[in-house]
This record gives sequence, C-alpha cells and structure tokens, in this order.
Amino acid sequence: MKSLLSALPAPARKFGALVVPVLIAMALAAGFLLEGCSTATDPAAGAAKSVAGTATEIRSALDRLPVKAEVGMAGYSRDKFPHWDNNDAEHGFGPEFAQYSKCTIREVMMLRDAAGAVTLDPKTCDLKIGTGGGWQDAYGVMDNKTGKLKPYKFIVEAKSVDAEHIVPLAEAWRSGAKDLDTETRRRIANDAVNLIASDPSANRSKGDQDAAHYLPPGSFRCGYISHYVQIKLKYGLSVDPEEQTALRTAVDDCVERGEFK
Repeated sequence: MKSLLSALPAPARKFGALVVPVLIAMALAAGFLLEGCSTATDPAAGAAKSVAGTATEIRSALDRLPVKAEVGMAGYSRDKFPHWDNNDAEHGFGPEFAQYSKCTIREVMMLRDAAGAVTLDPKTCDLKIGTGGGWQDAYGVMDNKTGKLKPYKFIVEAKSVDAEHIVPLAEAWRSGAKDLDTETRRRIANDAVNLIASDPSANRSKGDQDAAHYLPPGSFRCGYISHYVQIKLKYGLSVDPEEQTALRTAVDDCVERGEFK
C-alpha cells in the first residue's frame, strides 16, 4: 500500500494517507460483522445445521447399519432416555462450549444453534436474547393447501423453540435402544449430533417417525440425513428395509444437488 501511495502526486498522497486507513478499518469491520453474526434470513444458520461427511462416507455408514424390522413400543417411556444432563465433554458439543459445564445440554444446544445476539451466562445459565437474536428454523413446514414450503420461521423467544431429537427417542427404542442400558440411552438423548433447535410446528409434523416417513422439506434435509445416519451407526441402531431404501434415495438426491461431495 505504501508503494502505491508513493507513486501518486503529493496532494493525492496526502488524501490517500488520510482515507485509506479509514477504508481498511471499514472493510475489517464489515468482515468482522459478516463472520461474527448470523442472519435471520439464512435458514441454514447454526452449528448443528451443517452437512457432515462426503457422499462416499454417508453411503458407507448407511451400508453398515443393521437392517431389521422395528420392534413395538411395549415398555417405552421417555424417562428411559434420561436427558438434559449438564454439559459434559462426552456429549460432543466441543471445547468452545466447555465453559458452560454447569448448564444443561438443552441450554447449550440453544446457544449453539442461535442466530445473532444470544448469550448464555456460564455461571447462572441464563439465556439472554439481544436485538436481532433468535433461532432460525431450517426444517421447514409444507403448506397443505398449496403444496409449497411455508416461509421459514425466525423465533425470538427461547420458550417457543423445541429441542428436537433427530433420531426420535421412540424411534431409537424401536430400532434397538430397547435392549441397550440406561447409560447408553442417556447418551443418545444428550448427543450433540442428535439435537437441534427447531420450529415446534416442524417438530410436531415429524412426531416420532423414522426417515421412511419423514424428512425435513427445507434446507436442512441433507444435514438431517447425515446426522440421522451418524447417530444410528454410533449407537448400533437398525433401519428397517423401507427406511434403508428411503435413506439411499435421499442420499442420491443430496448428491445430485451437490450437498454431499
């Protein structure tokens, strides 16, 4: 920059010496704002909403899942999946959230998935929402009348956000968790990969359905598939034949869309 200014006439050099630092500061500030803040218009904002893994990795993971018919719901209770532990490292939220060890997994998930000005006090675990802060749903909800995707919701109250289990706890039970010990079911319920903040309407439309009967219609569809397969593989959960077929078709679609490289 100095060499460029030295090539200019004296008046221009004087003007440039004053203006260039200002322009640089403005550019750096703009870069900081773009990097440090999530926008409410981006339906894929939030750490949980990424697509993890290549097409080869996802297909390999899917091929390694045991294929079995689902068992029934006899004996199922959400209490058999203890959830909202304190944020221990085993749950996978990463070192950037280690300071929130006194807070519950739900509170840490809310912080991780927030867009904009949302803070969590590591001592009191109070969640505060500043101007422009909130949670951007990426699941999406279909309009039954038009058959089109409704506008994505941006939620500004924590109490209006659902903590969604990507592999529903009831589905985990039917897929093999019935025979797992309580400690393993606890990990399923608190695993960072299995949790995402969502619009309650999207969560209700899903219920406890498996991937053969529900996949998000919105921008998180391919990310959802990646997380779903990861959790089933990690905990030795099975897929039934219909579910396996649906997942393979969905992965192929994501590859065609360029989301799994």
